[in-house]
Amino acid sequence: MKQYCSIFLVLFCISSFSQSFNGGLISGIATSQVSGDNLGGYNKAGFLFGIYTQYPLSEISNLQLEINYIEKGSNNPKMIENNIPDISLSYIEIPLIFNYNQNEKMNFEFGIQSALLISSSDNDIIGPINPINSIEFKKYDTGLLLGMSYLLNQKIALNTRISNSILPMRKHAEGNTYLFNKGQYNTVLSFSLKFIII
Repeated sequence: MKQYCSIFLVLFCISSFSQSFNGGLISGIATSQVSGDNLGGYNKAGFLFGIYTQYPLSEISNLQLEINYIEKGSNNPKMIENNIPDISLSYIEIPLIFNYNQNEKMNFEFGIQSALLISSSDNDIIGPINPINSIEFKKYDTGLLLGMSYLLNQKIALNTRISNSILPMRKHAEGNTYLFNKGQYNTVLSFSLKFIII
């Protein structure tokens, strides 16, 4: 995680002095769910904002690095009926992305991301549950992402992205593990605007 932060800071500083780099701000919403929490659907909505920088690899591709604050987890709209707790998570997330420019307006992206957990809770109908009575969340979350961006004008692009943990962000409540299911995983569908500043 520290290596990602160092790389990002170097690239972002260089972007201020080189026309080869560009960068800007990111702002949007993240809808999410947690696989393995006995709930379904992207019912959790949270904030997403951060900064990014890009370095061109060719005329049709570039490498992008971001540092974002993002809220993830799950929401149970029927908690009164089924008494299943939901989850609130906040991360500082650093995606490393390869962008392919389909044309002047649209590009496709894929990459890997690493995230540092900064707050977490299970929630019942009253509010946050005492951590003593919850399964501990892992401090780091690692995932893969796919997405696309559409340039609305010279300064603003619309981005949509789906990402999923490749390692569990915590164990199942019972502690069980399976071949392709080692615990609970974050899945996020985000919608954001990229404001091009540099």
